[in-house]
Parts: sequence; structure tokens; C-alpha cells
Amino acid sequence: MLNNIPKILSPDLVHVLMDMGHGEEIVIADANFPGAEFNDHVLRADGHGIPEILEAILELMPLDPYNDWQFALMNTLGDDPTPEIWPTYRKIIENAEPEHHTEGHFDRFDFYDQARKARAVLITGETALYGNIILKKGVVL
Repeated sequence: MLNNIPKILSPDLVHVLMDMGHGEEIVIADANFPGAEFNDHVLRADGHGIPEILEAILELMPLDPYNDWQFALMNTLGDDPTPEIWPTYRKIIENAEPEHHTEGHFDRFDFYDQARKARAVLITGETALYGNIILKKGVVL
């Protein structure tokens, strides 16, 4: 055990976050995301929603202010409505990174391509549609 590490973060996830370098990405995926299809390094956080995981990760990991986007979402398809969970993500990120929180968007298959390049995919118990989010790691000072 260590002090000041949010208890919701598993040792394996903390190890991945520690191991990531500047500019690397992690996908925090909803329960429906086919993570193993797109990345060999899949972690699980079943039973937890993305907002609580996102908040905990951002306590430890800064986002990359030098990139065009610091977090990215998957575009909706067709007439699907804008996901209700997105404003929650934006608020969490804005609270953690008040100056650097530009949002990127990827179409479904481009999002999958990003997942292939990510350091890891964390599958959560999140059931919100289009709940997936990619974080780009910044420099720890």
C-alpha cells in the first residue's frame, strides 16, 4: 500500500500510468468496448464507472498541453444522440486541468486505430453508450 493513491486504481493500472511516457495514450473504455481486439495490454476495472476512474487517474497523471487534444471521444453514429456522460467527463477534466483540456474526436474505426497505438486499454463497468475516452499523458513536473 502507498499513501495518496486513489484506492480505485489497481496496482496494475498504477504501474501502467507510471510506465507511460510523455505523449503516450491510455484508453478508458466502457463495458462494451472490444479491448482485446485492439490492444494486447488490457486491464479490467469491472464494477466501476468511467467518471470515478477518470477522476482518480487525473489525480496522478497530467494531460499533454502540447498536443492538439488532451482527451478524445468516439463520435456518435447516425442519429445517435450526444452521450449524456460527455459533460461529466468535460467537467472532471476541466477541474483537473483548468488550462489544458482540448477535446478531440475520432470516428469509430479511427478510435479503434488509436486504441491499437495506446499503451493500454482499461475496460470498466461503464454502461453509457459512447463512454470511451482516450487520455494523452503530459509531463510530470
